[in-house]
Amino acid sequence: MPTLLLLRHGRTTANSSGLLAGRAPGVGLDEYGAAQAAALPARLAGIPLVAAVHSPLQRCVETLQPLRAARPELPVHAEERIVECDYGAWTGRTLGELAEEPLMATVRQHPSGVVFPGGESLRAVQARVVEAAREWDARIARDHGERAVWLMCTHGDNIKALVADALGLHLDLFQRILPHPASITAVRYGAIPMLLRFGDTGDLSEFVPHSEEATARQETTDSEQAPVGGGA
Repeated sequence: MPTLLLLRHGRTTANSSGLLAGRAPGVGLDEYGAAQAAALPARLAGIPLVAAVHSPLQRCVETLQPLRAARPELPVHAEERIVECDYGAWTGRTLGELAEEPLMATVRQHPSGVVFPGGESLRAVQARVVEAAREWDARIARDHGERAVWLMCTHGDNIKALVADALGLHLDLFQRILPHPASITAVRYGAIPMLLRFGDTGDLSEFVPHSEEATARQETTDSEQAPVGGGA
């Protein structure tokens, strides 16, 4: 079967501000996210992509702009089914504030039972993104052959849901998966789906030992990783 490269959009102004962006308009890449997007053509150099599919939200469109400029012949398609989760009344609130909500314990421990107030359930998110990924993969196989490689640019929770599906994990375990912004995850569907690579950014600096003060800051950041919005 074809190889699907799942690309999480670059870091956004909401990521760096600790906000849950959801589907709020006007959320674009921050300076670091723009640099991540600019590096994407070189990271993908030599990979014969046959198509790119993306969430219609601004941050995904901006992430793909440098790649589209470098490969003007690449077919690019917006796909509504891989848009961000609808977080309803939680949209635009700070992650620190949301951490105090009683529902957050369920988000962390039993996400398959979560329906965001005025929004969407995480079960519905997984159902639509898996349907979209598998349908596009079958289309790519039909039109370009079994060895084709294609790209999907989407959001953190969507990638977590797709990886959980590929690994046969219950949705309640998807919080153990954390794709960084601008990371690439590779999946190949077939009789047995296979996870070929996960969360590749080409940057291992986060694992370099730091001073005690920097390590303490990193531990604080790790403990506050948001279980919604894909994490920071």
